[in-house]
Amino acid sequence: MFDLVADVEAYPKFLPLCRALRVRKRTDSNGVVTFIADMEVGYKAIRETFTSRVACERDSLKILVEYIDGPFKFLENRWSFQDRGEACQVEFHIAYEFKSRALGLLVGGMFDAAFRKFVDAFEKRADAVYGVRG
Repeated sequence: MFDLVADVEAYPKFLPLCRALRVRKRTDSNGVVTFIADMEVGYKAIRETFTSRVACERDSLKILVEYIDGPFKFLENRWSFQDRGEACQVEFHIAYEFKSRALGLLVGGMFDAAFRKFVDAFEKRADAVYGVRG
């Protein structure tokens, strides 16, 4: 599951609201792979692009996403993974606030709903990539 979440370039294929993603820079230092990426999110006529730093720490099975630039005042999400033999326990936390109160009122509820669907989207992606377990 760590690899599936770390594959940020695949997000537009399955993640709600993610229309495009471009990795600007990729570094590997002491086992931590870091991406600087632009993600375009949108729904109907509303489109926004924001830039984040994604740090993937394979040894500790953690991924930290930190906001750099875009329509948010702040955005951070954290992933942690624990191997459970045939399964994987995944913890996901996200916190964000829009810079613009008007944009927050306009699309905030939609983003809240989409973020709640992230878990389902990643589970479906895992089933597609790794196969459904019965």
